Amino acid sequence: MFEVTGDNIMGAIHVTVTLLWPEAKESFESLFLVDTGATGSMATGSKLTKAGFKPTGKMTYELANGQPVEYEFALAAISFMGEITSGRVIFGPDDAEPILGVTALESVGMVIDPVNRTLKRLTAIPLKCVLR
Repeated sequence: MFEVTGDNIMGAIHVTVTLLWPEAKESFESLFLVDTGATGSMATGSKLTKAGFKPTGKMTYELANGQPVEYEFALAAISFMGEITSGRVIFGPDDAEPILGVTALESVGMVIDPVNRTLKRLTAIPLKCVLR
């Protein structure tokens, strides 16, 4: 198990995440809420734009209250806890807390340990295939 950088308030887990985009002027780094209820990751759109990130596309997402909303996203490298992956990063509203979604967590073999309220590294990433 690994210590998580940041606050651990009322069961919430936060980690420092760095986002990299090849054409950006600079990387984007912030404290992200780990959210296993979210598929993708999200950061403040205006801050991503200021760092030089440009949207790659748009997609409709469903908020926790069931409301569908359309957001732009960029494809970016996502680095946290000594690991790196890539995926969609949503250009979120200015008042939204940055979130690290389950896709990024699972792609580097991290899961939530609900008892200890920490992130836990799997010994191996599940790969379900039949070898012939």
